[in-house]
Amino acid sequence: MKKVYYIGDWAVQLGPIYAETSFSHAPKGLDLINYGHWLLEGIESTGEFAVKSVPTWDFYNMPPGGYEKVLEEYDIIVFSDVEAKNFQLHPQFFNRHLFGTKVLTFPDRTRMTVEAVKAGKHMMFLGGWLSFNGEQGKGGWGRTPLREILPVTCFEYEDLRESTEGFQAQAVACGHPILNGIKLDTMPPILGYNRVLPREGCEVIATWKGEGDPALAVGQFGKGRVLAYTSDPAPHWGCNFVFWKQYAALWVNACKWLTGAKA
Repeated sequence: MKKVYYIGDWAVQLGPIYAETSFSHAPKGLDLINYGHWLLEGIESTGEFAVKSVPTWDFYNMPPGGYEKVLEEYDIIVFSDVEAKNFQLHPQFFNRHLFGTKVLTFPDRTRMTVEAVKAGKHMMFLGGWLSFNGEQGKGGWGRTPLREILPVTCFEYEDLRESTEGFQAQAVACGHPILNGIKLDTMPPILGYNRVLPREGCEVIATWKGEGDPALAVGQFGKGRVLAYTSDPAPHWGCNFVFWKQYAALWVNACKWLTGAKA
């Protein structure tokens, strides 16, 4: 059984917040929400793949050696709403008690990700406010070495494209294995996506209808395969998408293509 490590699409919700007096503002309730459970369940639906889903802050807080173990153990790594700072910073950089006691450096996780793909690891980069370049540039993937393994090119400014009416995906490479048995014209409206550009040497297999921007793109870098889906596999952009009847089949196909299995 192939193994998938899925980073992102969790949230902590504080609230609602009640202002009872000028000096008393109290949140009533705390929820830990895994918005990624739909993707996890979809990928696992055929029994061919096992998924471990972790919050972004677990990735950020990994001790030295932790990410290296993930790259060794898992066949596919998924990043969804994982801004660049989670790769480039480490909690210990903000521990003032360590300042001056030793030189603070840690292995570069963007470098390790690029090297892992070129050596044969497979990746999915999925959209959201903190993906690709993201809201106000907070995603930042294109400003890091991750750009070497993205099958699309990021803009250098905010890339969010949103609409309350939604967007429809359309196939442009109908014969691609990821679209085997998939009818994108039945896909429900997607409430937003990250605008990106096609990348030379990579294949766009679906675009956003009427916009022309890539929706699904794939590429091979060294021995590893990479998929980019420019919207969110979870709410809010995907609040209709996750209930689509072909949702699970699309992601199973994607994992099969990434690992070289027949869809």
